[in-house]
Amino acid sequence: MFMEKMKDLKVTWNMTRYEVDEVEGIPLTKKMCDRWNETWAFQAKPDDLLIATYAKAGTTWTQEIVDMIQNDGDLEKCKRASTFERHPFIEWVLHEHTPTGVEQAEAMPSPRTLKTHLPVQLVPPSFWEKNCKIIYVARNAKDNLVSYYHFHRMNQIMPEPGTWEEFFEKYLTGKVLWGSWYDHVKGWWEAKDHYRILYLFYEDIKENPRREIQKVLQFLEKDLEKEVLDKIIHYTQFDIMKENPMANYTTLPPEILDHSISPFMRKGIVGDWKNHFTVAQNERFDADYKQKMAGTSLTFRMEL
Repeated sequence: MFMEKMKDLKVTWNMTRYEVDEVEGIPLTKKMCDRWNETWAFQAKPDDLLIATYAKAGTTWTQEIVDMIQNDGDLEKCKRASTFERHPFIEWVLHEHTPTGVEQAEAMPSPRTLKTHLPVQLVPPSFWEKNCKIIYVARNAKDNLVSYYHFHRMNQIMPEPGTWEEFFEKYLTGKVLWGSWYDHVKGWWEAKDHYRILYLFYEDIKENPRREIQKVLQFLEKDLEKEVLDKIIHYTQFDIMKENPMANYTTLPPEILDHSISPFMRKGIVGDWKNHFTVAQNERFDADYKQKMAGTSLTFRMEL
């Protein structure tokens, strides 16, 4: 098991914040860039399911929903391993002594559920060639920015976020890992018209989880009893998942994720940006947003 191997490496957890490089203009960690050829050459299989998101847009939530659907609501099966072991993060490279996301995926039997934060143009071509099903989840930019900032603070291997004001500027200009939020959500929005992509919104799942989970069921061609669906809705609530060590990332050492700074699963609400944005920042963000989102049919709700 991946975690057991990591526990054996206690003495080597002298982690430092990763350097950043680029692939086709998209900022990624240098470790990811150094292994990029392997990621790009990854061989998807027709029955692979890919969960794609911009970072901090409800990825873990979606993974848990999908895993519970695939396991017919069996809680014990869903607690067989942590989220990052159940669903390999294809482009991620953590440590020289641990398997890369690609290596984890290659060692996994089919059918596989995989995860990525890559913008649509950097997704390995085999996913399109094999016509894989993809679930994409998008979250409104303001809440996404706040969540991403706090994640950088607690994640000891992500690039240093700087102050809130500094990170705000980086996010607006797309100088953060996985690039511009705007390009990411718009790129995937356009791709959904050409491939088997279910495009969901964080705010919709929050507002009406039953309706949105039924969309996932239909997309995965699964039929579950009402009692099982009720169970899935219950156990994928934020407060329940926050206490689940197989979903809340507390199994990783504090040298990687320091939950004393900010929990991995922090608030999970819509509208938390109001507690962070100054009036001036909000006006600036809105003007920038209007310009960058012009000409797309894609719309987001900043509050419920």
